[in-house]
Amino acid sequence: VQLQASGGGLVQAGGSLRLSCAASGRTFSRSGMGWFRQAPGKEREFVAAINWSGELTYYADSVKGRFTISRDNANNMVYLQMNSLKPEDTAVYYCAVAGSRTYSIKIYEYDYWGQGTQVTVSS
Repeated sequence: VQLQASGGGLVQAGGSLRLSCAASGRTFSRSGMGWFRQAPGKEREFVAAINWSGELTYYADSVKGRFTISRDNANNMVYLQMNSLKPEDTAVYYCAVAGSRTYSIKIYEYDYWGQGTQVTVSS
């Protein structure tokens, strides 16, 4: 089982990035998926999550209205569209697969994790 996150980079404040996460090794179409992030010296925190069908989503207050999570079950992909980026969004972003069909904000409810992709927002 592998999760490959990509799409990170350096962007100016107010800019946009789209993160992608490719899952391989098994199908995740019946699993919730999520994005988390970890800034230097801080704990990993929840960003966004989506249920197995893509009908239900949930966001951290800090990104609500700016980020959008989506998924493509046919291709085992999950995305995070990030708009109006702020310097405080700078972190390594991780995608993860939940152990259930629903979404979750709790790290321990995710079974598989990608390697992370760096997002740096300059002021």
